Amino acid sequence: MGRLTIYQDNYTNSTVISNRFIDEYMKTANDAQLKIYLYLIRMMSARLSTSISDLADMFNYTEKDVMRALKYWEKNNLLSLEYDEHKNVTGIHLMDFAAAPAAPGIAPVPTVSAPSVSPLASVVPISSKLTSDDNTYEKPDYTLDELKAFKSDEAASRLLFITEQYLKKTLSPNEVRTMLFISDRLGFSEDLVDYLIQYCVGRGKKDLRYIEKVAISWAQQGISTPKQAARLAGKYDKSVYDIMKALGKSGTPTETEVSYIMRWTKEFGFVSDVILAACERTVLATDNHRFEYADSILTSWHKAGVHYRSDIQPLDEHYHKTKAAKAVANNKFNQFKQNSYDFDALEQELLSN
Repeated sequence: MGRLTIYQDNYTNSTVISNRFIDEYMKTANDAQLKIYLYLIRMMSARLSTSISDLADMFNYTEKDVMRALKYWEKNNLLSLEYDEHKNVTGIHLMDFAAAPAAPGIAPVPTVSAPSVSPLASVVPISSKLTSDDNTYEKPDYTLDELKAFKSDEAASRLLFITEQYLKKTLSPNEVRTMLFISDRLGFSEDLVDYLIQYCVGRGKKDLRYIEKVAISWAQQGISTPKQAARLAGKYDKSVYDIMKALGKSGTPTETEVSYIMRWTKEFGFVSDVILAACERTVLATDNHRFEYADSILTSWHKAGVHYRSDIQPLDEHYHKTKAAKAVANNKFNQFKQNSYDFDALEQELLSN
């Protein structure tokens, strides 16, 4: 049975947008997220039905682009997605702004009194093949036809050209796949990809595998604009990245890694030389769990009262002496009485016999 279109005679040719949306949410959303949300408001206002595929066709997006935008607004508590037993999307419920929390990191803007607006209704699409278990961060095995279509797109062609200028080389097919993944699956805008490439090249990283890891990290943290990426990049000073590099780590540090570094610098109060010394020993000792290993070293140094790199040598000397003493004590031959012999006298005695 086909979908029904519900309309009314007094329908007005306008769509009302909340001031809170403009003040708190609009500045951090990318183009796709804005277009999808505004179009949902328009469809709801006109009591029109829609679907995931309709939204994709309307803006020339993939259905995965649409789902990413919907999940972004769901994460910001402006809508909720409804699923059937097979985890197919069956409904989109637009939430009432009166109950929506303030956007993260944004102070609510005072507003003057306005006529009350009734809560937003649901916009119910037909089922989509995309489910809540879709793995956004796994790079698909794009076909040659998909790569050709991507390269023939005007915006994509411009993006690939800019990337090649930054990297000073022609991109291989695998590298083009990576750029398609960043643009298609991660949903990065042209401006954000441009900033991503500048950011990585500025740190001396021109490998597309490194750039891909940074892009995934940003996507996982909800970065959707160059401004957000710049705030994230400026969140940590150079010393954090020096420690990351010393432990063989690249990319943006995770919350756990930052917590370790803050513990060493703030709680323990170590200067960078001491931390880097622990990192050097860690890299020589293990390839796994390096932050945990370095933390054990620095914790022991903190307990021993180390403040500077020069304080480490006496600890090392004491450790080696203690280790050598234990080795001697544990030698089973030391359990016997030791005798001293006059070998010259023994030799004379043997010759005289």
